[in-house]
Amino acid sequence: MSDFDVKEKRFEDDIESFLCTTGGYLKGNPKVFNREMALDIETLLAFIKNSQPKKWERYTKLYGDSCEQQFLKRFNDSVEHDGLLSVLRHGFKDRGITFRVVYWKPETSMNETARAQYESNIFHCTRQLHYSVSNNNSVDIVIFLNGIPVVSMELKCQFTGQNATNAISQYKFDRSNKDPIFKFNRRVLVHFAVDLTQVHMTTRLNGSSTYFLPFNQGSNGAGNVGSAGNPTNLDTYDTSYLWESVLQRDRLLEILQKYMHLSVVKDSAGNITDEILIFPRFHQLDVVTKLLDHVKENGAGHNYLIQHSAGSGKSNSIAWLAHRLSGLHDNDDKKIFRSTIIVTDRKVLDSQLQNTVSQFDHTPGVIQRVDKTSKQLKEAIESGTPIIITTLQKFPVIYEEVKAQSCNFAVIVDEAHSSQTGSAARKLKQALANTEKALQEYAEWAYEDEENALDEEDKLVKELVAQGQHDNLSFFAFTATPKAKTLQLFGTRDEMGEYHPFHIYSMQQAIDEGFILDVLKNYMTYNTYYKIASLVDVDIEMDSAAGMKAIRKFQTLHPHNITQKTAVMLRHFMDVTRHKIGGRAKAMVVTPSRLHAVRYVQEFRRQIEQMERPDLEVLVAFSGEIDENGRTYTEESLNIDKDGNHIKEKALPGTFHSDEYGMLIVAEKYQTGFDEPLLHTMFVDKKLSGVKAVQTLSRLNRTMKGKQDTFVLDFVNSEDDILNSFAPFYQETKLDKETDPNTLYDVKSTLDKFNVYDVHDIEQFGELFYQSQNQMMEDLGKLQSYIMPAIKRFELLEEADRDIFKGTLQHFNRLYSFITQVCRLFDKELHTFSVYAKFLAIQLPKEHQDHVDLDDKIMLEYYRLEKGSHGSIDLAPKETGVQPITGKVGRKNSLITTINEIIEDFNKRYGTEFTEMDKVILQIEQDIAKDPKWRDYINNNGFKTFKILFDQEFMGIAVKRFKANEEFFKMLLKDKKLFEDIRDALGSAIYSRVENNVMNYGLPDKMMHGMFDLVQPETAQLVADKNDKK
Repeated sequence: MSDFDVKEKRFEDDIESFLCTTGGYLKGNPKVFNREMALDIETLLAFIKNSQPKKWERYTKLYGDSCEQQFLKRFNDSVEHDGLLSVLRHGFKDRGITFRVVYWKPETSMNETARAQYESNIFHCTRQLHYSVSNNNSVDIVIFLNGIPVVSMELKCQFTGQNATNAISQYKFDRSNKDPIFKFNRRVLVHFAVDLTQVHMTTRLNGSSTYFLPFNQGSNGAGNVGSAGNPTNLDTYDTSYLWESVLQRDRLLEILQKYMHLSVVKDSAGNITDEILIFPRFHQLDVVTKLLDHVKENGAGHNYLIQHSAGSGKSNSIAWLAHRLSGLHDNDDKKIFRSTIIVTDRKVLDSQLQNTVSQFDHTPGVIQRVDKTSKQLKEAIESGTPIIITTLQKFPVIYEEVKAQSCNFAVIVDEAHSSQTGSAARKLKQALANTEKALQEYAEWAYEDEENALDEEDKLVKELVAQGQHDNLSFFAFTATPKAKTLQLFGTRDEMGEYHPFHIYSMQQAIDEGFILDVLKNYMTYNTYYKIASLVDVDIEMDSAAGMKAIRKFQTLHPHNITQKTAVMLRHFMDVTRHKIGGRAKAMVVTPSRLHAVRYVQEFRRQIEQMERPDLEVLVAFSGEIDENGRTYTEESLNIDKDGNHIKEKALPGTFHSDEYGMLIVAEKYQTGFDEPLLHTMFVDKKLSGVKAVQTLSRLNRTMKGKQDTFVLDFVNSEDDILNSFAPFYQETKLDKETDPNTLYDVKSTLDKFNVYDVHDIEQFGELFYQSQNQMMEDLGKLQSYIMPAIKRFELLEEADRDIFKGTLQHFNRLYSFITQVCRLFDKELHTFSVYAKFLAIQLPKEHQDHVDLDDKIMLEYYRLEKGSHGSIDLAPKETGVQPITGKVGRKNSLITTINEIIEDFNKRYGTEFTEMDKVILQIEQDIAKDPKWRDYINNNGFKTFKILFDQEFMGIAVKRFKANEEFFKMLLKDKKLFEDIRDALGSAIYSRVENNVMNYGLPDKMMHGMFDLVQPETAQLVADKNDKK
């Protein structure tokens, strides 16, 4: 047998050997550790006496022989009061003397004293530390900073049959937070469970409730596409990055000073409910470090795209990056950026940034949130505020007024998307860009004859030279779902011409590491089948697209459809969702319009009342107001708490979080940026695709204690639809090829062929718009006179040509805005045309499309709702990247057809083989809804009163309808639950139809009577799938 050492002790030896040689540590002696105080007292006092001798001399005069005991007592008291991290950062005071227990690395190398103080820090690597006053347990490795324990490690070796999981168990069950060394934020700040291939970490030991996070690089290394784990290291340990990089002396001090921070959680009354010590995850350390290194080496003027998934901790990464950029110096000790500007619409990021940065730097005015006027932004930029938080919309107001363009700026873009290619983003560049170099380029390009002087005050030239990238602006764009424009604007171009993110933390890795849940793991689809019939004798001609849209609206808003889907959703919520997350789980219903949201919330409340479940409350969210049947509905008018008070829009997220409310029905709201960890289930009744699908479904992926899974029930989208939406963002999103700037000329050439505008008009327009003199009172009218001829020529075009021209013009405007963010064109004529085109597009008459209402001309003849697929949608990386923008423009294919042809086409798309029983439920609805007695009763009574009478008489109604179907009727009497489900669903649908005056929905008299053979009496699934309990 070989004498090759595979024991855990050898693992310890190798880590200690590195730290005590290359890592800058001394070998610690476990015997000098004071277990009661959890300190290496001798080292701590030696550090104070040697690094701060004058202060110690004053201190000994104050306290005499008891000075050491008093120092230790005061240190302990300060740590108990403020926490160890704060004392490390800022020191503590005793009788006017401020002691530093650690010295941080100075930002520049110019201060020799500060450099010497930094070098005086003492690091120890101490093995097998016996720490407890109550037993003789030991920790494998503890790292001491100036005698204070700050890091602990438990090591395991797979060759002995153990791994990091065993180390985690050891921390949970054998390391008590009652021992002084393990008290939260009092001594050791971070604990690592380490084996040969994996690292996990926690900042708080709390017995069996201790929660360890992965601290791995990712299977292909940090910043690259990969899954959980670490890459195989053929030269040393897979986990060597922990002691070779993270725990190296300078690096650990940097983390303690500039990364670790205390997150305080408060309740609505402002009381502290929890404290969390944040230690950066490896990819966060990696992205900030790589960005800083690149900027330090290359200076300002570069763009960076950071594709970090939900669950990556983007807010903290942005806070750390902003703080570090604001103090970054180059190799010549010169500050690189005057200000770091964070562009965001997230208020939560505002507060998080301020809280985080304030822990690093107590200097007032380091960070300013611009939440009032644009003037406030202008003043912050010109005064050189280190960190400015603002929105993109503030820049168009002040872009011409800012006087700081000779300075460098770092711009961090939170949730970067295509809005960064719009006019507001252009104004940001015009406000901050140093255009001196661009002016020189323009002069060289535009003037061969030196006698032609360049007028730097020319307004048109000012706009041209603000295009493209600038040497004084660096953009750092964070997003989980980059689009093609985002990739070309901020991405890194390789030698093949493809654009890639600078750094990646993929959706795949976030799921594998457990930082987000896989929302496609438990995905159920429902198929809804319809058959529509015409009620008119004479066929009517209409626009096919408008007719199809009207039928789809009729079908989706039909009370029968709303009732059946609500029953399915409620059944699933009651049977499954409400039992998740300790009984606190919530659901979101995603609807296609505000009217759908109103109908759904009414139906949910009706069925909940019918079920007699006062413990379940439903909220609704949509913007603006919607009119229906003479009533105006708003979000606030529909949301009323138990005390009868209307719930304000701003209060809705907090109200929904409370235990009173279980479901939120939304229409184009809360589908992005809404973080509610209690959201477990999503019911989708809306077409979703691309980024929108990813953002909407990702509302479910937030993790929390007790949340094991998620569930999606989708009435509209197929598995393939959702898979195609998620695939581009699962690993790396890349752009295969850049958009050719010359595409602009191709698009303009297409526009020219329509002969809508006149070149002379555009020239006159440009001269007036960019005139150097002040605007006269008649100038606005003159400007309009150059637009009007084009509008008149446009109106003379054929309808199809108007459609193509308008679409192409809009495409040109978007494309020009994007291309000029990426590069400078220096084309005066094209730029003038772009301004003319923008104003022309605004004023072109909107195509008049008659509103088609078919509600009184069609009926729902058959209806079936049945469960489709159920299981996991397995994601795989997409082989090809996103494609560049081209000059091609789509057009509407509009044709005139008849109502019967439209109905036939609709039925082909959404129909199936129906049985007569698919029709019978609708027939009962029509019978009762047309009965004057029932209509009168509904109009004069509430739902509850109506339902009592309906329940009493339903048996008689059923007998009348099913007298010819004895087999079905026997089954109905035999299955009490089926009888009750059909009765309740019908009662709700009938009430809704009469209440909303939808009497033309349903079947004509001639189709309502007669004999029906019972083919498949399986009507249970029309109400809900009861046999599929989750």
